[in-house]
Amino acid sequence: MPTFEALALAKQKMLDLVEVAPNVVPPVCKIMDYGKFQYQQSKQKRIAQAKQKKVEIKGIRMRVQTEEHDRQFKQDQIEKFLKKGNKVKIEIVLKGREKAHADLARTNLQEFLKTIITPYKMEEEIKRYPGGFNVLIAPK
Repeated sequence: MPTFEALALAKQKMLDLVEVAPNVVPPVCKIMDYGKFQYQQSKQKRIAQAKQKKVEIKGIRMRVQTEEHDRQFKQDQIEKFLKKGNKVKIEIVLKGREKAHADLARTNLQEFLKTIITPYKMEEEIKRYPGGFNVLIAPK
């Protein structure tokens, strides 16, 4: 249908002529109430956004000299976070002369990761930052 006829038909029905598929030859148009269409689109977008699962990144910090009981407590916290579906960022903080023993901190973090029972995958490998080492894990 020619454009001017479609526009006349839309005006007669007191509606809008909306181009639905502009890339197709010939372009596809629809006669509809554009305000109502926009409202329905925004409503669908809000519903889709509400259904999205929001993943939080929880953080656990520890030192090289953290004692066994505290490590066990942190391990339990991490497992709880993973079971809830959250990602966990584990940091080993190095202060002062501890920075000279970075290799010890890295192995310490690797050993700690082996103690976590809940299945997980490493989102980011163990990496060095100025204050120590960190790793990001997520539930499988």
